[in-house]
Amino acid sequence: MNDIRRSILWVIFGFSMVLLWDQWQIHNGRPPMFGLGTKPAVTAASGPQGAASGSQAPASSTGTATSTAAAVPGGPATATPVSKPAERFTVDTDLMRLTFSTEGGTLVRNELLKIAADSSSDKVTSTFVLLQDSPERVYIVQSGLTGGDFPNHTTVMTPSGDRQLKDGANELNVRFESPEKNGVKLVKTYTLKRGHYDVGVKHEVVNTSGAPVSPRVYFQILRDAKDASSGSSFYSTFTGPAVYTEEGKYHTVKFEDIEKNKAEIQKTSSLGWVAMVQHYFTTAWILPQGVQRDLFVTTVPNVQQPALSPHLYAVGMIAPLDGVAPGASKAVDATLFSGPQEEKTLAAVGPELDRVKDYGHFYIIAKPLYWLLDKIHGVIGNWGWSIMVLVLIIKIAFYWLQAKGYESMARMKAINPRVMQLRERYKDNPQQMQQEMMRIYKEEKVNPLGGCLPIVVQIPVFIALYWVLLSTVEMRNAPWIGWIRDLAAPDPYFILPFVMTLTTLLQTALNPAPPDPMQAKMMWIMPLAFSVMFFFFPAGLVLYWITNNVLSIAQQWLINYRMGVPPQFNLPKFGKAESK
Repeated sequence: MNDIRRSILWVIFGFSMVLLWDQWQIHNGRPPMFGLGTKPAVTAASGPQGAASGSQAPASSTGTATSTAAAVPGGPATATPVSKPAERFTVDTDLMRLTFSTEGGTLVRNELLKIAADSSSDKVTSTFVLLQDSPERVYIVQSGLTGGDFPNHTTVMTPSGDRQLKDGANELNVRFESPEKNGVKLVKTYTLKRGHYDVGVKHEVVNTSGAPVSPRVYFQILRDAKDASSGSSFYSTFTGPAVYTEEGKYHTVKFEDIEKNKAEIQKTSSLGWVAMVQHYFTTAWILPQGVQRDLFVTTVPNVQQPALSPHLYAVGMIAPLDGVAPGASKAVDATLFSGPQEEKTLAAVGPELDRVKDYGHFYIIAKPLYWLLDKIHGVIGNWGWSIMVLVLIIKIAFYWLQAKGYESMARMKAINPRVMQLRERYKDNPQQMQQEMMRIYKEEKVNPLGGCLPIVVQIPVFIALYWVLLSTVEMRNAPWIGWIRDLAAPDPYFILPFVMTLTTLLQTALNPAPPDPMQAKMMWIMPLAFSVMFFFFPAGLVLYWITNNVLSIAQQWLINYRMGVPPQFNLPKFGKAESK
């Protein structure tokens, strides 16, 4: 009881670190420590992809099913022989350079022309490649027909349309027409729009036979398990499939769960999308609301490049098509998004698509924080200064609450000499010492827990802000001042982490020294150990923490003077304790 306030503070600090670690585990694809990860109520259709067999979609949205994924033809590694070789060609818009393969009209590469590969001096002018099909990476988008031996992503098609978005034009169309196969022809049309990362994709099914046909249209994204996330040994971000349905809401799927056939997703829905997610970027298939679809995750053997990955991972949807009469045609419209996780852009493309920008457990707090940060940036025009202004606004909002905590700390600091005397006087009688300390707290109207509540209330806010800054793609390659050219990358000269360490130690020195010598040492060791992590954190996160520290020090200094308790630096004593 002699220093219960200090003990509680350390519990709160430790709990906040546990929450950060829990988020790290989740973003690394590991199970959450507290079982707080989003869990849908049903099991995914998952299993090996086989030949198009015409197996029917399951009638129920619950239970375990393997027929949905099995109905999709195999990936590129299991492609059937074709009559003529496939070709590749490139289509340019103002934002993207897309490469298509005539084999299935598959999108095999997406180069984002307005986004630099990274911030290093020798690559700052190069562009970021999201989708690709190469010895280093397999990450492609496929679609076609199933429910019979119909044209699919292994069928070589005839392309037509423009290859360049012309000056003054707002969109261009790229068309792929398949040969007739069992009385069915597939015409796939991509509509690319100026200023958009989302692409309209129309699948038109033409029945050239003399009998009705009922094919289904599948949409899938394939990639290897190679980690495409950025980060360091101290933090990481999720890479893998994500699914959103109205029933199951948003959740991610780990590669290892797909491999073990333990992935759990909503199996059927009439609203939602599927996606592959990595740090800052997403590729997603979105079907219109009201279109019934079956969802699946599965693995595909990677025969072409087994050294890269023995198999690929697929996430997708299958939409049934009502019977197409002889000589008639029907179409299914979809949207394909492949680009950066810009929140406003994502929200405009599909329902809840902005959820791929994962804010963790404090999503409800992080959303308004990002909104405010974006508004501030709209005025200032610099993300670094915007971070500092946002932290200032948060500190002002919590000023009264924080002031109460600092007032409690100031009172504790004022009576600290008396507490130390009691500790020495009653060192052999702990019970008497506790009684005397409680008497002093009562006389001086000091609540030993008074400094804890402000910290408890603010922890969710600052953890949410942490994930906002870590997840915001706008920080990528965004300069601040001088040597900081990328707020999403660590400080190349470690200046900001060093300043952050100094401010942390200064803040520790201004706090009352615990009576227990061991606690006093830990009060200095813990901040130093914590600061080491920030040498590897993105500069934007370190800048946010420095700003918070400096404002906290200023507020603490002001309140101490107002309370008549002049600031005092309690320096560490790491030598051997003197014998009494």
